[in-house]
Amino acid sequence: MKATEIQPEAIFANNELNLGDIDVYGFDYDYTLAAYNTELHDVIYRLGQQTLIEKYKYPENILKLKYNPDWAIRGLHYDVRKGLLMKLDSFHNIQLGTVYRGLKSVSDREVKSLYNGTHVSLDNMNTFYGQGPMHQLVDLFALPEVALISDITEYLLLNNINYDPEYVFYDVRNAIHAIHSSGILHQKIMENLEIFLQKCDKTKFLLERLRLSGKKLFLITNSGYAFVDAGLKYMIGEDWGDMFDVIIVNARKPKFFNETSRPFRQFDVASNKQSWASVQSLQKGHIYQQGNFSRLKEMTGWYGGKVLYFGDHVYSDLADPSLKHGWRTAAIIPELKGEIEKLNQPDYQYQVKWLVTLQNLIEDSQHQISPGSKALIEEWLAERDEIRDFTKAKFNPRFGSLFRTYHNPTYFSRRLGRFADLYMSSLVNLLHYSVDHTFYPRRSLLPHEPNPF
Repeated sequence: MKATEIQPEAIFANNELNLGDIDVYGFDYDYTLAAYNTELHDVIYRLGQQTLIEKYKYPENILKLKYNPDWAIRGLHYDVRKGLLMKLDSFHNIQLGTVYRGLKSVSDREVKSLYNGTHVSLDNMNTFYGQGPMHQLVDLFALPEVALISDITEYLLLNNINYDPEYVFYDVRNAIHAIHSSGILHQKIMENLEIFLQKCDKTKFLLERLRLSGKKLFLITNSGYAFVDAGLKYMIGEDWGDMFDVIIVNARKPKFFNETSRPFRQFDVASNKQSWASVQSLQKGHIYQQGNFSRLKEMTGWYGGKVLYFGDHVYSDLADPSLKHGWRTAAIIPELKGEIEKLNQPDYQYQVKWLVTLQNLIEDSQHQISPGSKALIEEWLAERDEIRDFTKAKFNPRFGSLFRTYHNPTYFSRRLGRFADLYMSSLVNLLHYSVDHTFYPRRSLLPHEPNPF
């Protein structure tokens, strides 16, 4: 392997973490223990179309629309009132060239006119800070949702049908939510596990290795028991429950981590019913529903930096455990492997090195006032823009990388860095490290610090 290459199966640290300090490992289910094939998103898209027609009386011709899995990336923001999809950086700035109405790019001039520049104020954000119109599409299940919003918008525009963007957004969102909450999607998955679920023997091996190392394991998922049971039997085996010391389903995250009033209820697998009896302890071999973090801590004694929790959703899985409860957290980002493979390509690396060189040349030469110098700087700026477009298109021609705008981290990267101590493309990447391995974050230079190399 070349020195400049990055290992796609590596684990990356935002914060120093010694696995030797971890006594308890916790896991989400969807996109953490369970990895899904892309066929699942096509099913979500098609079920969403049908719901829009049957429940919301959308034109039947929208059934002709086809899901494009390469249309968008995770972490984008959608302005509900303006009906625009876009990418924001870590400073809430819109990345010009990534704003779309339907399937059509919106010009930089129009964007600046609509937003009085390129900055989105804190009041307009709809995560943590307020209830503004700017919704972030943050999990992998959002990809077919945002594709359907874009396709429906484009259909309405092309057919000169007057529409309110806010209605379209909430109609699609409610349709997709109904697919999940009604159990239709789970039923589709359970009927075709071999199509939708990735079967990986390494998952079972990882859990067994942790248990043999004396670690406690638990599962907290918003999914119901029948769905989780079917998936884990397929991926791990009939005895999957033996792997975990505590199993909690229908957890209602992120409420699970915030509320203290809802108790645990024991779920009887044989009768498929929940118990009415008060739960005073969490026992291995039993299934529990709902509950809350406070009771989990009281009944297990698991707290703070002794716990490492893995999840894919930076808000509902990782934010509160990290910020409020002191758990260590690890994010599963499946897209990371593909992004790293692109980062390792020689043409990409060459262009990025030249991009940095160009920017240094521009910065160092901007004091020159001669016409020739100014003309040369303009040439460099034009070349810089060409390279930026090239590097953006490497990941996605419309929205670029999940992690970076032209030069800043994305809004998604900012939240990932705040809520996750570690991040990786797959849970089984952990097998490449010992159970007492220490992860060290890369020391990054502050703008005022000298480069030691």
